[in-house]
Amino acid sequence: MANSTSIWVDADACPAVIRDMLYRASQRTKVPVTFVSNHGIKLPNSPYVKTLQVEKGFDIADNEIVKRVKSGDLVITSDIPLAADVIDKGCIALSSRGELFTKDNIKGRLNMRDFLETMRSSGVHTGGPPPLSQSDRQNFANKLDRYLAKVC
Repeated sequence: MANSTSIWVDADACPAVIRDMLYRASQRTKVPVTFVSNHGIKLPNSPYVKTLQVEKGFDIADNEIVKRVKSGDLVITSDIPLAADVIDKGCIALSSRGELFTKDNIKGRLNMRDFLETMRSSGVHTGGPPPLSQSDRQNFANKLDRYLAKVC
């Protein structure tokens, strides 16, 4: 099955269960998946899955993803600024909770992120995201399957 689409994963914050889903999907569809991180990640051996380890540092993995993606690629990230950057390049951005970031919703997500960042820097405790739920996993799997059905 030949296609030119790739999946890029902001792997430093990607839950293991999502990595496993991506690995299985790549085996099934033969769509290449690249896990980009600043630390080593153990993945099963596969011709369709690779890791790209970058130096440690602020946004180095994100910048590497932005540099390498091409229009139509899927990027798995919960990082809102990274999602905005890859959307600008014509990519699809999907969070590990199955939230699809689009041109229509990314500006609002950036504004909310900046607002919460301002609150945190002024000492307000905003809490972190809840643990990944079963419905989050199912939502991610469904969105991934829809994307792969379109490109394969």
